[in-house]
Amino acid sequence: MAMNNYTSVVEFVLQGFSGDPGFQAFFLAFFFLFYILALAGNTLIIMAISLNPSLHTPMYFFLANLALLDIVCTSTVLPKLLEGLVGKGSHISYKGCMTQLFFLTWFLGAELLLLTAMAYDRYVAICRPLHYSMLMSRPICVLLAGSVWLISAVSTSVHTGLMAQLDFCGPNKIRHFLCEIPTLLLLSCSPTTLNNIMIVIADVYFGVVNFLLTMVSYSFIIASILRIRSAEGKRRAFSTCSAHLVVVTLYYSTVIYTYVQPGSGSSLENGKVVALLYTAVSPTLNPLIYSLRNKDVKVALRKVFPCVC
Repeated sequence: MAMNNYTSVVEFVLQGFSGDPGFQAFFLAFFFLFYILALAGNTLIIMAISLNPSLHTPMYFFLANLALLDIVCTSTVLPKLLEGLVGKGSHISYKGCMTQLFFLTWFLGAELLLLTAMAYDRYVAICRPLHYSMLMSRPICVLLAGSVWLISAVSTSVHTGLMAQLDFCGPNKIRHFLCEIPTLLLLSCSPTTLNNIMIVIADVYFGVVNFLLTMVSYSFIIASILRIRSAEGKRRAFSTCSAHLVVVTLYYSTVIYTYVQPGSGSSLENGKVVALLYTAVSPTLNPLIYSLRNKDVKVALRKVFPCVC
């Protein structure tokens, strides 16, 4: 890819997990299973919410958005990983790498923002129930969801645009199974100061600020639950947000770990495992977490798919 007078890289080589054929077969079966489960589970959640009028509420509107994000996020990464595991090579073109980077960064950022919106929804529902219908009206929910997708799209456009300005003169082997900002910066032969500054800004906004907003929401929620006198009331109030809290903990711990050190090569091996958590494991577990801990979702699934549930 000739962008200027440098001899630039036209493709990258993604690093797999193992060169042993036995392990390759294991990883192929493992990731294929997770991909199918993620697609099936999140599709079921979207269908159950869409086809059941009783679930047409702000809480489930945001849950449907989360399920959609999980589908597109895992589909951005796992098909290419599976392609490499079946022996078709681990090469990815420059344009393909930038495309994967754009969409992966977009969807990950959108999930962080969406988790904050979901925390706000639970805060209003538990702490200000009398104003819930006004504060979480349909137009406001659509505005929140649209802002989640738009803000993250603007952010990823900036990061991908800055990445496209860098020169990659070799080597071209990415020490990861996907194209991600930290690993690509290590391969650039151009100054990456501006990229690192923008990453820090994004980390502060998407990671720190949104995490703090989520924690503040849950601080009010917990304080409000503790003021409920009956044990049954406390249990019901906590059950409405416990699943979301589990997802928040899992997601933030993995994403922040990956992006908190954008230029560090020491954590790249551990970063592979962490990346699997938010690109494969988390999208697979989220439908289970929300359905197993939510009676409304289980009832809706039984209505829509009686032969399955």
